[in-house]
Amino acid sequence: MKKFFFVLLLLVVSISACNETTSKKSDVKANQKTAPEESSEKDEVKDSITNTTSKIVENLVPDTDNGGLTLPDNFNAIVVVDSIGPSRHLAVRDNGDIYIKLRTDKGRNGNVAIRDTNGDGKGDIIKRFGDYPNDGTFATEMRIHNGYLYFSSELVVYRQKLTPNKLIPDGKPEVIVIDRFPIRWHNAKSLAFDNDGGLYVTFSAPTNACEDWESSEGESTANVKGENPCSQLRILAGIWRFDQNKLRQTQQQGQRYATGLRSIVALSWNQEDNSLYALNHGRDYLHNHAPQYFSEWDNAVLPAEEFMKIQEGDDFGWPYTYYDHFKNKRMLAPEYGGDGKKVATSYTDPLMGMPAHWAPNDLLFYKGEQFPERYKNGAFVAFHGSTNRAPYPQAGYIVAFIPFKNGKPTGKWEVFADGFAGADIIPLMKDAQFRPMGLAEGPDGSLYISESTQGKIWRILFNGDKAKFGKADLAKMEKRKSRSYIRTPHKTKDILK
Repeated sequence: MKKFFFVLLLLVVSISACNETTSKKSDVKANQKTAPEESSEKDEVKDSITNTTSKIVENLVPDTDNGGLTLPDNFNAIVVVDSIGPSRHLAVRDNGDIYIKLRTDKGRNGNVAIRDTNGDGKGDIIKRFGDYPNDGTFATEMRIHNGYLYFSSELVVYRQKLTPNKLIPDGKPEVIVIDRFPIRWHNAKSLAFDNDGGLYVTFSAPTNACEDWESSEGESTANVKGENPCSQLRILAGIWRFDQNKLRQTQQQGQRYATGLRSIVALSWNQEDNSLYALNHGRDYLHNHAPQYFSEWDNAVLPAEEFMKIQEGDDFGWPYTYYDHFKNKRMLAPEYGGDGKKVATSYTDPLMGMPAHWAPNDLLFYKGEQFPERYKNGAFVAFHGSTNRAPYPQAGYIVAFIPFKNGKPTGKWEVFADGFAGADIIPLMKDAQFRPMGLAEGPDGSLYISESTQGKIWRILFNGDKAKFGKADLAKMEKRKSRSYIRTPHKTKDILK
């Protein structure tokens, strides 16, 4: 198996161009859990809703069980839709329309549009659209910027112009960026926009540590060495900057903005300091690759998922390093001579480390007025949840909040929304009922959350007195940090039998 991945990696790095992916023009049928196809323009105009936020808020009645979520006091939730199909990121328009990217590699119509026609917060019109081929299940992005709906498949970044009062954009999508390399692991194309016409696109690496599998013996992964220098860094493990308004750009026409970033899905531009931020998916298999230095417990709790402010020219050290959030130090990776004690220098450090393997898949800086003041300009993070922390329970599966003070994170994080997993102990990833995936802010300051298992969407509201909101309202959420999928596991007591 490892030789297969080595051959595949050589193919990815060596091929310089390939034709843009095409597919048959026949539409895929929507299954029972996904949305119906687009209806007529006449129906859209008839079912259009007001852009007056106050009318929408006045009609909202939260679900009695908050859609299964646990939230801070005086926060409530409405389930907008229960199951539109496995979903990735979402965006909310200034009239309340919702757009979601589906997780599918079949046919076309990989987007879903939702409209609430009576102001109760529930989706009344649900339509699939998207005249482009679905080329892979890592297709992720859905963003609204300057009147355009931007979305991405694994290989292409698209956009369509939004028309007032119309739910579905007119015409065929415009192609903004083309990835001409083959489909590969971690192939999400997440997007962020600056204020000077720049579009930032992630090109993640498909490996854990740029392994040179010819350096190991047989099928064993122990003591494998890393390729040095790592050839993947030439075209992957970084963020590239493009022109927002130029069509059919290739990676070669973009500018590499930052490097040493293994895999980024959570990416956002912070308007407060006019800077790019992200959370990185840390590597796996420290114990598997260097059992003489790292235990199975080390493997479960290291390395950090890094919350970072990214500036042009930054190098965050992948694959040569990893970040240890217990030591607050960047360490040399074992494939490059590290032993869990050697510190790496000359690389950019993150703002803070988050728990290992939690898979941060979206990042949102809150700008609204609905929530209490402490949330203003802070960061919400959707943690998709771990897949490989055995023999310990899987972890994550929450939406966290990182408070900011004076323009910087406080170094603390909070559990904001919990209950997605549906269980306290999660032996395997598939045992989690829902996996938080996308975040979006509505025009009234509501927070929307998508999940990737069946396509459920929640809308989070605040219904209390903002001026009186304080530590007591957060107490029950702080207690949830003792749960097995949130706390640091005990070295012996938390091993699953």
